[in-house]
Amino acid sequence: MTDFTPSVVLYTADALNERGEAILSQHAQAEILQVTQHNRLPDLGMNHYKVKSDVLVLGKLKSQEIKWSGRSSDYIAPSLANGCFGGCAYCYVDRHKKVNPITLFTNVEEIMASVDTHVQSLAWPKPCNQTDPVYWTYDIGCNSDISVDYGLTDGIRQVFEFYRDHPRAKATFATKFVNPDMLAFDPQGKVRIRFSLMPAHVSKLVDVRTDSIEKRIAAINDFYKAGYEVHVNFSPVIVYSGPDGNPKQWREDYRELFRQLDAALHPDVKAQMQCEVIFLTHNQGQHQANLAINPKAEELLWVPELQENKVSQFGGWNIRYAHQLKSKMVSVFEQMVREEIPWCGIRYIF
Repeated sequence: MTDFTPSVVLYTADALNERGEAILSQHAQAEILQVTQHNRLPDLGMNHYKVKSDVLVLGKLKSQEIKWSGRSSDYIAPSLANGCFGGCAYCYVDRHKKVNPITLFTNVEEIMASVDTHVQSLAWPKPCNQTDPVYWTYDIGCNSDISVDYGLTDGIRQVFEFYRDHPRAKATFATKFVNPDMLAFDPQGKVRIRFSLMPAHVSKLVDVRTDSIEKRIAAINDFYKAGYEVHVNFSPVIVYSGPDGNPKQWREDYRELFRQLDAALHPDVKAQMQCEVIFLTHNQGQHQANLAINPKAEELLWVPELQENKVSQFGGWNIRYAHQLKSKMVSVFEQMVREEIPWCGIRYIF
């Protein structure tokens, strides 16, 4: 787990509740500056990675919107944070913000009250679906990495307690980090952590400044034993050839990853395991930015001969694998899962 020690802390006046003040006091060594808006930051004169390493922002989340998902969760909860220490080359959060340090929202109680009001309005007992057979599930980490955020504010533990104790709701989030401090909390199966996995040599190139794949796999048994429901997230699946031009190299590497997973996991963990699979979608603006900061990653991410254009729901110019090719890739991936890790159900794949 990385040691995040910001040299600059920016805050909005409305973020300085008791929690905000406590976070500021933890970073007394930093330069502390007030800003007008947490999502419109001044030019800090730092490069992409320096901002993520050296800047922390405290804000108040004003929008309490809860969105339907239906994939890894029933709903997407209001964000507890935005941004991440990592600098993954394909990160969709980075696409939408020119400057994207970690921003912590300090009005946690308001956010949880919104979730409670929402879940109380839903049918109960919940109709069984692929997200969970019993509880309404809320993704709490779509715009940040909760494993990192857990070490920056006690608000995340409070959120874990909220879901652990709630009779109808359950939390879920994907992560690329291993935070051992989280093992001291027992969520009693009411927090689902999804470790994101891909072949290790690819992760080293595109999952910039995250924990290694080996470390993530090694943590799965420990988190299950601590009381978490633990699933995996094969995302994004990147299709590539080998150095010798072998077009099936990505398949061979995923088979090896599945075998590592099969060898590492305890039978009890396998019995509750599910996965989700998302093939790569990339962004033209991000591609241009990466050419300056991570050009080697773009050799894997930007492969026009395999990809087609797609305009996102936000108007961004994205590319994804060509439709007919992708349908074959999906079938291949499903077959490999059945052959190598048949104990792992696929929640969804696209």
